[in-house]
Amino acid sequence: MQHGPAVRRRKLGAELRALRTSAGLTSGEAARLVGWHQSKVSRIETGASGVKPADVRFLLDAYRVADANLRELLLVLAGSDESGGRHHWWHAYRGVLPPTYRDFISLESQASAMRTLETSVVPGLLQTPEYARAVTRAAVDGLDDERLDALVEVRLARQDILRAQPPLELSAVLDEAVLRREVGGPEVMARQLKRLLEAGRLPQVRLQVLPFTAGAHVGITGPFVIFSFSRTSDLDVVVLDHLTSSLYLERKEDLQAYTEAFNTLRIHALSPEDSLDYLAVMGDGA
Repeated sequence: MQHGPAVRRRKLGAELRALRTSAGLTSGEAARLVGWHQSKVSRIETGASGVKPADVRFLLDAYRVADANLRELLLVLAGSDESGGRHHWWHAYRGVLPPTYRDFISLESQASAMRTLETSVVPGLLQTPEYARAVTRAAVDGLDDERLDALVEVRLARQDILRAQPPLELSAVLDEAVLRREVGGPEVMARQLKRLLEAGRLPQVRLQVLPFTAGAHVGITGPFVIFSFSRTSDLDVVVLDHLTSSLYLERKEDLQAYTEAFNTLRIHALSPEDSLDYLAVMGDGA
């Protein structure tokens, strides 16, 4: 766990194994190229042990991997602070961010697409500063003003990913409860509804409201996020948030189940166009 959650170790190892195979090398031959024992290569490829970014560079060089984007993504999975990408700005907040949150942000920063079901609060990427402050204060007990300010700054800085080139493609299904829950008071909610309406008109954002009239649905057990990566679907991952930790699901069966669940939720939700109309009406009445 030293160099990231187990899911990322295994995904990184699987990708390195595939690259070695493509290079026509056995694990023993790869080990000799970089001056290691074969067991070290095997442990890395199975995810049994962590791997430092410098070691990943050695392997990528040995396998003659020239794809800059793929190299960058694998270095991020190894916990690199130095790879380019969308600027690892969150490292400035190491003192206030728990490791699971840093891992979430690093995956988010490298993903090409994000699908999310939200059942309680507006997605962090779409929150206004006032809403983010109210949610953070409610979710984390005993925050002093300085740490609260830092966590809100992080939440807002994450939103830059929607304006990056290329931007993250965000598809969000919002349970109606998200819109009805009065976080921070009427004025805060009015501004938040306006922000959602503006975001929903962006080409890279697809918002759908799941109304109460849809009844019980497959997402009633809780929110989830699916990250997708343009270079390789083998790195796709589902993230489930809990009060004190996050659970990463990587098995193909899990990915398929949550993908099918999300597709079902989209069918039962209002269309993106009708969802924007719904938000407009709610905003007028807020």
